[in-house]
Amino acid sequence: MRIRSFQKSDLPVLIDLTIETFRVLFEDDLPVLIGPDVFAHDHGDWKNDYRREVPTLHDPGSDKFVIVAEEAGQILGYVGWQLDSAGTGRLEMVAVHPSAQRRGVATALCRHAVEELRLRGAAVVHVGTGGDAFHAPARRLYESLGFIGWPVVDYAKAL
Repeated sequence: MRIRSFQKSDLPVLIDLTIETFRVLFEDDLPVLIGPDVFAHDHGDWKNDYRREVPTLHDPGSDKFVIVAEEAGQILGYVGWQLDSAGTGRLEMVAVHPSAQRRGVATALCRHAVEELRLRGAAVVHVGTGGDAFHAPARRLYESLGFIGWPVVDYAKAL
């Protein structure tokens, strides 16, 4: 596996990879967890939301970067990360194609991004994830890398 910087030609693959990575969450899990009305309002257009979001993750002029992991010319996953002027880093998106999960891809990507942030002067790095079963592997990964979870609860109610 090789980790490298994002190239513009990667964008269509990263968008498709993101949709496949999170398909189970949005098509199976979330509608049940949060109810159909809240889901429809907050995530009813989730695929197009990712089509709009993923292209914004890499903007070096704004200290936003993407690195990808590839093997035999195939992109396995990526992480978007950024650094603000106060020295706070953030992992914005960690996505690994379902066929490449549980092989250390996300671990390698996150370690690489955290090291880049450290080298650029970050004092603290944040990453967010869900508290549901789908995100349990992500929570284990972040905790294994030394991240500490914040006790946060977010509520929603359809009106």
